[in-house]
Parts: sequence; C-alpha cells; structure tokens
Amino acid sequence: MTNVLDELMWRGLVAQTTDVDALRAALDDGPVTYYCGFDPTAASLHHGHLVQLVVLRHLQLAGHKPLALVGGATGLIGDPRMSGERVLNDPATVAEWVDRLRTQISGFLSFEGENAAQMVNNLDWAGDLRALDFLRDVGKHFRLGTMLAKETVARRLNSDEGISFTEFSYQILQGMDFLELNRRHGCTLQTGGNDQWGNLLAGVELIRKADKRPVHALTTPLITKADGTKFGKSEGGAVWLAPDMMSPYAFYQFWVNADDADVVGWLKIFTFRTREEIDELAAAVQDRPQAREAQRVLAADVTTLVHGAEATAQAIAASQALFGRGDLASIDAATLASAVVGLPSAEGKAGDQVADLLAATGLVQGRNAARRAIAEGGAYVNNAKVTDQDAVVSAADALGDGYVLLRRGKRHLAVVRLGA
Repeated sequence: MTNVLDELMWRGLVAQTTDVDALRAALDDGPVTYYCGFDPTAASLHHGHLVQLVVLRHLQLAGHKPLALVGGATGLIGDPRMSGERVLNDPATVAEWVDRLRTQISGFLSFEGENAAQMVNNLDWAGDLRALDFLRDVGKHFRLGTMLAKETVARRLNSDEGISFTEFSYQILQGMDFLELNRRHGCTLQTGGNDQWGNLLAGVELIRKADKRPVHALTTPLITKADGTKFGKSEGGAVWLAPDMMSPYAFYQFWVNADDADVVGWLKIFTFRTREEIDELAAAVQDRPQAREAQRVLAADVTTLVHGAEATAQAIAASQALFGRGDLASIDAATLASAVVGLPSAEGKAGDQVADLLAATGLVQGRNAARRAIAEGGAYVNNAKVTDQDAVVSAADALGDGYVLLRRGKRHLAVVRLGA
C-alpha cells in the first residue's frame, strides 16, 4: 500500500516538511495523531481551508487520528497579514464563528472508530493562562531574531503601519497550541498552508526546547490558477464553504467552469478520485475538451463533499434546466434564486408582453427585434417556445419567488422578477 505521504505528494498537497524521511517512517509506523488549526476570523471557511480539510481526511482514511482545532483564542488575535493591522472581533462574534466552523469541519471527518477525530479549542488552555506564566513558561523559549525574521513580521516592520505586539505574539500562541496538543493527546504532526510554515516551525521548536521531543510539520502549496492568478470566483475573492455565503449552485458553477489547464490538478487536490480515474479524465481533457467531462466530475465531487448529494443534484438540475435540458419547476426557490444571480434582469408584472420584456432585459435591441425573434422561433419563456408575437406573461409563469426566465436562442438568458 502506498504511504499516505507519497499519495499526498502525488496529489500536489505537499510543499514543505520538517524531515520528509522521518515523517514517512512515522506514518508507516503509525497511527500518528495530527492536527490542523482553523481560526474563526470569518463566519465561514473558504477554499484555502478546504485544502487542509482534504489533507486531514486523507490522513484519517490512511488510519491516522485527526485533531481539528478551532481557534477560539487565536481567533481573538488573528494571524498577521502582509499589510494592515487586523480589526479585532468582539468575543461574542468569535464564539459564534467558532460554532459555525466546528459544524463545517465536522462533515469532513469521522468521529467514530479507533482513529476517531476530535474537535479541540485552544481557548481551553489559553483562556485562563496568566500573563506571567505565559512569559515564563512559553515566551522564554522564543528568540526575537527568529520571530523578527518571519516574512510577514519583517514586511510589516518595514511598512508605515508597523505591527502591534498583539499580532506579533500570534506565532507564540500557535506554537503553544502544538505543545499543548502534544502533551494532552500525543500529537506529533501539524499541517497547514505554506504561508503558515513559520508558525508551524515555532511549534516544532517549542516542543524540542521545552520537552526535548521531535515532532513533524507539513505544509500544502498555496493554490493558484495555471495562469498565475488568484484562486477564487474573482481576483482575490474567496470560494466560501458556507451555503449562506456562497450558494451550492454558485459553488458548483465555480468548479464546473475550471479551465482545462487547471482541472486535472484540482481533481488531484480537491477530490478523492483514484490515480486511474484521474488519468482517464486527463485523457478526456486532451481528446474531448468540448465535453468538459473532467470539469463536471470535479464540480460534482467537490460540491458533494462540501454541501452533500442533495444540494449537488439540485445544482446540476438547475444548471441543466436553465438551458432547456430539465424542468425549471422542479428547482427549489433558493437554488433558482442563486442560479439567476448575474443574469440580465428587469422588473415586470403579470400581463406584460413577452416582446417588451425581451427588450427590457437587453436580450434584444428594441421591441421590433423582440417580435422578430418570436416570429423566427427563437424566444422562450421558462424554456417553452413563444410563437405569438403578442404573448403575455401571467402569474402562473412565476417560478420560485416570482422569477420568469427568458431565453433568446440556445444560450442567451435573462430573468424577469414579477411584481404586484
């Protein structure tokens, strides 16, 4: 059986490790208790966290024991950014976000069996820690030279805004997390994004100095597109995992629109497809790119992983129905509302002529062009062809929360929201 570390490497999920041979041996000898931390600095996890959740799941499936840490303490501070001091969120907000993140994370791991996952919160050991104890027992093991050399800290020190002691101390708090989990649970591996390498090393060094024990760290690469642009629905935008911050339909659409140059790499990183399956999909990208088989598998797998099979089926059905390959009436109101976001739109009311609405949404240039489109058989209301140039929409045409879908030709869509 392939060592899970080799599997992670093949999938492009390993950027750096403290000692690759020692880590491979430890995983072979296993089981290893490992952890990844998630700070509640927003109300949802995003695509960057999804990479870590996938790594946690791979390791658990290989027989190792995960600890998922939600940072109720570190979330009150925030990891320093490359520019600008973070706005500190109030404790009540952070506590609410802790609960939301715990719920999201729990869907990726198994909490039963011999290697059952466990959820932990660093507020349990940091919340009542006295300042003097923190400085004497933890702070004494950190050297300013090493802390100042960290890229984020160095950049902030050379900027106009500088860095506060609060954010500067974050790396000590994260190092203390690894020490506590090592002492409490025998945790010997921490995983995280490559931008966290310095923080992971802080924990490795703290355990070595304080308790004279060797432990391991592994980071994943930061995911970018093949053209070098940021990974997200827009430049710098996040692909949120919470359905109230990014609907399952929009989430599915992000993945199904993956570029051919990205899709095979993303199948390796974000899905649990086998090497053989991914090789077949890679061949399909080369031989039948217009079919977009790999993109559809990627979108279905990742959306199911994050939102479940039912939400994925709704997203696929809505995607097909918009272009006449399914029943629009079967799509639930929330999915339909998400599906029409971004389409050209207009307000209307029952009794308005279809020709006027086609022009109002911009699908055609003016009423005469709309009547010609109808006469030529190229106009549709809710995927039903309109043949009468004087046809009107009625209240019975309203879908979901009052939407009427208009289409010109095969691919040009718009939506009308019917009012009173």
